Amino acid sequence: MKVKEVRDKTAQECSQLKVKLTRDLMDSRFKKAMGQLKDRSLMRKLRRDIARVNTIIRENQ
Repeated sequence: MKVKEVRDKTAQECSQLKVKLTRDLMDSRFKKAMGQLKDRSLMRKLRRDIARVNTIIRENQ
């Protein structure tokens, strides 16, 4: 996800996106523990996307 995409969203949409990404990260952790995670770089991408969203939310406050 690009920073520009996140900046175009409203504060409410950013909060919803953060919740969705956090849930996806949790699901990925469970899949990794069970050995079902195919794309291991997915967790890193999700963590970075969450950090981007947190940064944009913080900038808009």
